[in-house]
Amino acid sequence: MFVMELTYTAPLDRVDALLAEHVAWLDAQYAAGVVLASGRKNPRDGGVILAVGDSRERIEELAAGDPFVVGGVCEYRITEFLATKTAPALAAYRQELPA
Repeated sequence: MFVMELTYTAPLDRVDALLAEHVAWLDAQYAAGVVLASGRKNPRDGGVILAVGDSRERIEELAAGDPFVVGGVCEYRITEFLATKTAPALAAYRQELPA
């Protein structure tokens, strides 16, 4: 599982100009089963996405296609973690520790 932390690198008016495209991109990732949750940080200096994927490389490719990245208004920090404990609704995403 991955925590994808966005940090804005441009003023909010430039971020907002790309917001509809970013939301459409998010919607496609939800439909593909990659994104589990997303939202703005408070204060509004970026956002957070909880995602699942086969590899870190795939998640990095996904982030590179975000209209916010393409438009030059944010950077991603991607943290991979093993979700060994989850809420019941996320049981399908539980992971085992490596042997």
